[in-house]
Formats: sequence, structure tokens, C-alpha cells
Amino acid sequence: MAILSTGPIENNAVLGVRPTQLLTVKVLCRNTVDAVSVTIQGYVLDATRTLYVNEVLHIAPNEVVTRNYFADLDGFEFIFTTGPAAAEAVGISVWGKQSSGQLVDAHRVVEHENTSQDA
Repeated sequence: MAILSTGPIENNAVLGVRPTQLLTVKVLCRNTVDAVSVTIQGYVLDATRTLYVNEVLHIAPNEVVTRNYFADLDGFEFIFTTGPAAAEAVGISVWGKQSSGQLVDAHRVVEHENTSQDA
């Protein structure tokens, strides 16, 4: 089993507006034969760590899935869990976006930057 994390992302308001209001997650399956499953958990980080996203994606071979999540929060973290056989076959990227859809460079986490833990 592989567990990937964005780590805590600070998103404090500047002049009353947070840099990121929407978080786009892209998950791809590089396996050409077998489907994979990925669990996505999103946490609000304030005085406590509170789960606000809990979704399981079933991704077909060579499929790319895009999900958008609310992120107009002072802090958040996303955790991605895959099965043991899927760890090498899954690619994940996370993109913070303004309400206009413009990317927030400071809030993007691409595949090689995810923190990985083997369970």
C-alpha cells in the first residue's frame, strides 16, 4: 500500500482573499491491463484536523480522472492511498486555483513532490 500526502498547505487570506479557492486533483492509471483504486481524503487544518473529503476512485487502465474540491480554507492537506499493486501505476498531481481558474504556483504538487510512505 502506498500513502501519498501533499503535506499541510497554508492558504491564509491576503487582503481578504485566499490564494486558492479550488483544488484540482488529477489521477492517472498507467497500467494498460488492470484498473486501480485510489482513496482521496482531504482535511481542513485549523485548530483541529477535520476530514471534509473522502472519496474512492476506481480508475480504468490508461484513464485520467479529474476531481475539483473546495479549498477556500486557511489550511488543508490531501492524502492519497493506493493498493500495493497500484503504487507504481498511479500518477497524482494537485493544483490550487483561484476562483477565476488561474493556477496558484505555490499550491501545486506534482507527482515527484508528493510525500510517500509505504504502509
